[in-house]
Amino acid sequence: MSTTQFDEGRLMQVLVAPIVSEKATMVAEKSNAVTFKVLQDATKPEIKAAVELMFKVEVKAVSVVNTKGKTKRFGRSVGRRDNVRKAYVMLKPGQELNLSGEAA
Repeated sequence: MSTTQFDEGRLMQVLVAPIVSEKATMVAEKSNAVTFKVLQDATKPEIKAAVELMFKVEVKAVSVVNTKGKTKRFGRSVGRRDNVRKAYVMLKPGQELNLSGEAA
């Protein structure tokens, strides 16, 4: 139902990369949620539609976190890390997302 209102090419770009960290793993075990790095202007319905389209799973809910990029020094010059938008995608019970074998 939600896939009709979005452009499929745009949905393919919404999910930038899966986030694999200790926190993401703990969240995954506790609440059946997968964590993705998403585009800065991605909306919750867009993220939901993208995950359902690409992984053929049912999504229960999407929460989003914006993280400001830190200022880091490289010797004399000062640089800044990019701002990151993270999406925690809660899957419906019984649904599973296998990230390792996604290319196969």
